[in-house]
Amino acid sequence: MNFMKERTVTMNRECILEQAKQHDSFYLYEEAIIRKNTEQLKTDFPGVTFLYSVKCNPYPEVLRCVLNQGFGVDAASLAECVMGQKAGLGKDMVIFSAPGKTMADIRGGLGISTLVADSAAEVERIQEAAAEQGIVAEIGLRVNPDFTYTADTGVASKFGIDEQLIYDSMKSWKKLPNIRIVGLHAHLKSQELSAETLKGYYRNMFRLSVSMREAFGTLKFVNLGSGMGIPFCETDKPFDTTALGAETQRLMAEFQEKLPETRFYIETGRYAVGTAGTYVAKVVDKKVTHGKNFVLLSATLNGFARPSMVAMLEHFMGNGPIAAWEPIYTGDHSFQMIPLVETAERETVTVTGNLCTGTDLVLSDADMPKMEVGDTVVFPNAGSYAAVISPMQFASQPKPAQLFLRADGTVVNTDF
Repeated sequence: MNFMKERTVTMNRECILEQAKQHDSFYLYEEAIIRKNTEQLKTDFPGVTFLYSVKCNPYPEVLRCVLNQGFGVDAASLAECVMGQKAGLGKDMVIFSAPGKTMADIRGGLGISTLVADSAAEVERIQEAAAEQGIVAEIGLRVNPDFTYTADTGVASKFGIDEQLIYDSMKSWKKLPNIRIVGLHAHLKSQELSAETLKGYYRNMFRLSVSMREAFGTLKFVNLGSGMGIPFCETDKPFDTTALGAETQRLMAEFQEKLPETRFYIETGRYAVGTAGTYVAKVVDKKVTHGKNFVLLSATLNGFARPSMVAMLEHFMGNGPIAAWEPIYTGDHSFQMIPLVETAERETVTVTGNLCTGTDLVLSDADMPKMEVGDTVVFPNAGSYAAVISPMQFASQPKPAQLFLRADGTVVNTDF
């Protein structure tokens, strides 16, 4: 039994089948797994402050569970800043680093978050808003560095301010009376499974931080971003947080004298909650047409869009390589479908959803255990970038329920 199947079927089968009596489709998020994942991070990265990327899954019970582990908020919108504020977090634990902030975002974020400017123009807009409010705001800059995960040269990006532009602009920015630049942020890639790759990136970030501190005059915080991924299929190896944590500790010790006042943040979304979610759908119909078997599931594209997105991209790209396009497309093996059936019979089927569109496709001509109407099917690793990227309003179909399995075995159904 593979890792995914064992986790989903063995641990959750009874709960899933019980909930399937009430719901044709639903997400089940598990508190025990979230706590296990977050505790692993805290153990392996002592002295680091973790920020939860709320955009990956803002479901209230999930958010509450993660923040209860001492995590802050990596906010991609003013609404996510407000979530952090309502949870009782201070400004230093709500980092607002989204690109393209409006003046309304900036004005609203100043009092409840630490703003991270994503462009040179945004620095000026923050100055304007801070002056209106009669405050001096301590802010960070999101840098587009002169390196990537795998190369010593930078690339054009919608995210961040070019490294050289920061150096060129600091003299004038220091003259702005209502802001102080005290922090640095970079985030270059998600769903990385190689600890060695992230070690190299972290080493570059620490060296860059020393240089930026010299330019800023002080550096109160550095947000290293994240990138830590999760296994989506049997061939994926779990990310080695122990190895990366050890290297992070070594770097913090090595650079302590040069970065004495610096607090280090790491963002996490997928690693914290991705494996804690399972999407569940039921077989609603079967048919044979022109000799081909079809199995129709409830709420796939409009409930759990990942399989349909994989199918669409592969259809348009043919057999050529497709680069990851996070979080919409992680890879061609970024989901598993596991029927919860007790049969040795197998059949070749095309699995689709029940929407009035041919793009609602899960698998084509797949060898699967034989399924019948009413059977339950599960998709593991649906705790992040799943419900939030699925077009649940399409065709006005019923939305999947979102359920939270507490550690004590109770199931919470929060309307969200």
